[in-house]
Amino acid sequence: MRSTAVLLAVSLVLGVAACAPVNTNTTYNANDIGRTASISYGVIVSMRAVEVQGPQSGVGTVGGAVAGGVAGSYIGHGDPRAGVLGVIGGAIIGGIAGNAIERSATTGQAVEFIIRQDDGQTISVVQTNEDNFHPGERVVLTRGARTRIGRAAPGS
Repeated sequence: MRSTAVLLAVSLVLGVAACAPVNTNTTYNANDIGRTASISYGVIVSMRAVEVQGPQSGVGTVGGAVAGGVAGSYIGHGDPRAGVLGVIGGAIIGGIAGNAIERSATTGQAVEFIIRQDDGQTISVVQTNEDNFHPGERVVLTRGARTRIGRAAPGS
């Protein structure tokens, strides 16, 4: 019974990583299909790396605390006081570890692009840079459910 509970709690904590959204410039939501988007053009003025933090549900903390508490219950071998301290200590350590795992799973890297549009307005767009954009490069801005930049076709 205990091994099943430990396995379930560990699976829950590790499953958080699988739930982390993958938001790249080329990832679209199914609801975006068929929607119109406005287009404008500009030039990348500057760029800088940024950290993107996603929402935390608390599943990592709870799952880690459960797994740690169950694992800690094995301490003491019949001594009730040691068993209780093992459960409490395991739950605290497991909760801290589970929270760290969830935070890591929902944090990623992106780039903030400062773009001067053809109309003279300067804007900021944060997205991943899998297209290897560089300052001075002409880009197309697509404004739909979210703003994305892409490489502009020659002559546009």
